Amino acid sequence: MTIDNKKLLIFDFDGTLIDSVPDLADAANIMLSQLGKPTYPIDTIKEWVGNGARMLVERALSGSVEIDPNLSEKDVIAAEHLFFKAYSTHDTSKTAAYPDVDLGLQQLIDAGFTLALVTNKPIRFVPDILMSLSWTSHFAMVLGGDSLSVKKPDPAPLLHVCETLAFDPKQAFMIGDSINDIQAGKRANIDTIGLSYGYNYGKDIRDSQPDYAFDNFKELLDCLLK
Repeated sequence: MTIDNKKLLIFDFDGTLIDSVPDLADAANIMLSQLGKPTYPIDTIKEWVGNGARMLVERALSGSVEIDPNLSEKDVIAAEHLFFKAYSTHDTSKTAAYPDVDLGLQQLIDAGFTLALVTNKPIRFVPDILMSLSWTSHFAMVLGGDSLSVKKPDPAPLLHVCETLAFDPKQAFMIGDSINDIQAGKRANIDTIGLSYGYNYGKDIRDSQPDYAFDNFKELLDCLLK
């Protein structure tokens, strides 16, 4: 890996730095129960995560990664309201950093990298999670899925980070666990790093052809810090 000119590391959040599926699954199942619909095991819901809250709600209502075309906008909005309420009031203590991430982020900062966070999670939920992990000061910039008018896989959030922080895209890596992260990076002409342990709809992240791929965060650290 050639990292001599890389100074900016743009990270995804869920499935990359944190394992949040247990809490997302709880909120989705609370929503479904309130609607009188069947609930689903965590391994099923895990494959629905990655495109933002609205898509997760639509997939939960459909009971499939493929969204039911007969879903009405009115029903989805009502269900999304229940999901947000459940997620914001439910004890989210199951969300945790993946191994080596907590120390690793500080090591990257100490090594001179600038860190940014671009997630498709609604921005309202991000600050509290960062605070709970003592990561608030780690990131020079944080964007949620609704911070701009578009979200990943659109390249705009990544380009916005580069422009705001005054980095050329060639100086950046996009690091994530999902095809959305890899596609966003490619469309922004930013080199991509795929992590295989997260949420990618049951598919190997290498199928998305990132520039580099690792199976755990320590492998990523070893390459960036060597």
